Amino acid sequence: MSIHQSQMTNVKRQMTNDLLYKTGVFSALELHFADFMEKVSGTPSPSLWLAAALVSRSTTEGHICLDLAFTAGERVIEGGEVLGSFVCPKLNGWKKELLQSKAVGRPGEYKPLVLDDKCRLYLFRYWDYQERLAYLIRSRVGVKDGPVNMPLLKEGLGKAFPSDSGNDVDWQKVAACAAVYKKFTVISGGPGTGKTTTVAKIMALLLEQNSPNRLRIALVSPTGKGASRLQQAIKDAKATLDFPEHIKSAIPEEASTIHRLLGSIPDSPYFRHNARNKLPLDVLVVDEASMVDLALMSKLVQALPIEGRLMLLGDRDQLASVQAGAVLGDICGAGGLNSFSSRFCEKVAQATGYKICPDKEVGPAIKDCIVQLSRNYRFGPESGIAATSHAVNAGDAHFVDTWLKEGRYKDMRWHALPRPEMLQGALRRRILAEYKKGLLAKDPREIFRRFDRFRILCALREGPFGSTSVNSLIEKILREEKLIKPDRRWYKGQPIMVTRNDYHLRLYNGDIGVILEEPSAGNGLKAFFQAADGTIRKFNPYRLPEHETVYAMTVHKSQGSEFDRVLLVLPDRDSPVLTRELVYTGITRAKESVEIWGRQAVLEQAISRRTVRASGLRDLLWEKGREKTITKAPFDCAQGRRKNWKTRNKTGLGN
Repeated sequence: MSIHQSQMTNVKRQMTNDLLYKTGVFSALELHFADFMEKVSGTPSPSLWLAAALVSRSTTEGHICLDLAFTAGERVIEGGEVLGSFVCPKLNGWKKELLQSKAVGRPGEYKPLVLDDKCRLYLFRYWDYQERLAYLIRSRVGVKDGPVNMPLLKEGLGKAFPSDSGNDVDWQKVAACAAVYKKFTVISGGPGTGKTTTVAKIMALLLEQNSPNRLRIALVSPTGKGASRLQQAIKDAKATLDFPEHIKSAIPEEASTIHRLLGSIPDSPYFRHNARNKLPLDVLVVDEASMVDLALMSKLVQALPIEGRLMLLGDRDQLASVQAGAVLGDICGAGGLNSFSSRFCEKVAQATGYKICPDKEVGPAIKDCIVQLSRNYRFGPESGIAATSHAVNAGDAHFVDTWLKEGRYKDMRWHALPRPEMLQGALRRRILAEYKKGLLAKDPREIFRRFDRFRILCALREGPFGSTSVNSLIEKILREEKLIKPDRRWYKGQPIMVTRNDYHLRLYNGDIGVILEEPSAGNGLKAFFQAADGTIRKFNPYRLPEHETVYAMTVHKSQGSEFDRVLLVLPDRDSPVLTRELVYTGITRAKESVEIWGRQAVLEQAISRRTVRASGLRDLLWEKGREKTITKAPFDCAQGRRKNWKTRNKTGLGN
């Protein structure tokens, strides 16, 4: 039975917002937003109220929009006799009623909600983020390839990739070629495929092409830990480059977080650098791009001068960002890997000698900007981590189950999940072996090194096998062994992770620190964090933003980190959160070995499920003919309905 006016009225009479909140149908924010949209509309509209609540919930679940075509006719509330039971309206009627509302507009109109031609309903600010990002990417993709000094490029490629056998295509070399030609480039690949090494070589090639002028280059990552790893990787790669010293010295060694580069404004979602105050850059390199949500990526690209080059590094198969969007996945599209146009293949052949077969189908120009690295320099042919991660990506649950249980790979082990009451005993020996020396160390740098060697990753946060419960068990084990004294909120040796950005302290979500005694402060406790340049920063724990203990962390929180050894703990039952991307991300955090604790049925269900996030970004970048629509920015085509930016920012609907 479809929902209609009287039915929704009756339901709302029977169920107050408080009841809806307590029963978990909608959050308080979603309920308030739905009520507010009805007020904006000026007339009671159950269909609008429901759509507003659902689109608000969709963004908290990581979606950019609500797909009405997918949601129409679906049951959204199951409540039995108390809550009632009803389904969403049919698509055509729902769409018609929404478009009659003052709160809903078409693309380009300045309304709180935006409904596009494909029945995707957006919060205005997410539609705006998406349109701006798509426009700025298409603008770079649509620019004709700039002049290239071909003899110099050939010579540079020869120096950068001297081990080229000439038989197999070196996709790092192809990526370098693409980055020299294109204003926008994506280099995707799993851990160990040499993304950062490749980008160091690309910077050398660009500097040679631009000589004697210098290029202003910035290196960024979403987290402080990621920035530190990127910085070290670039330093290591520079030492091996066979380029003149003046070229090598011009390659930046400092990396920062995205927030630091943009210049965070305290207690504000805005940045000092934005569309009106551009970054002074010629080249921007973004590492771990899969972790960057739509809002942050849009703001970052808006702040980059339109003539600036943009390079994204990341793993398209990894988990999407915690916040709304799957930007890297949308940019990479759903097409085949390394599928280029004939024109681009000719340029690659001219520069490298490679004969790459072009894609027979004519596609959008963006496909020439995306290169997938496949050769792994970290894992050999006998690596279980590599084999298992590939099988997980392919959705081959049978392979994973067979090979793990056969124990063929030394670096991949499977362990049956113990019962909840047996988990502490099962963890004890492993915890003491991995954490004891780190807890007894005194030098913060040594402690950070030891904590990076091993980490427990949990698929979920809550539940008996979630990170919260596992951390409590670990603390209990360490307390019984008298290695820690958690008799108060903070204690010596406690590893912590920041969960909320603090722009004053320059501590950001995902930064990891450790609580230690500070001799100069009378052995009082301080929180130590390692900056991207390796320096140690100290804070009074009372000044810290929101944070949590992280002997164990969720797989989502582990993105951007690498550990020598990983123990991946799956829950004892299936959950929508369990996907092949989550399992893949957990496995590929390890450099040496992985042990998975789980149940076969749960693992198989996880591998069979893909992460799907509703978005219109992929269509904007990949649909044929879209590249012809970049003559005028979409945010300048609002037909006079949009207010100026100062007013927009006050309403909260803008940037």
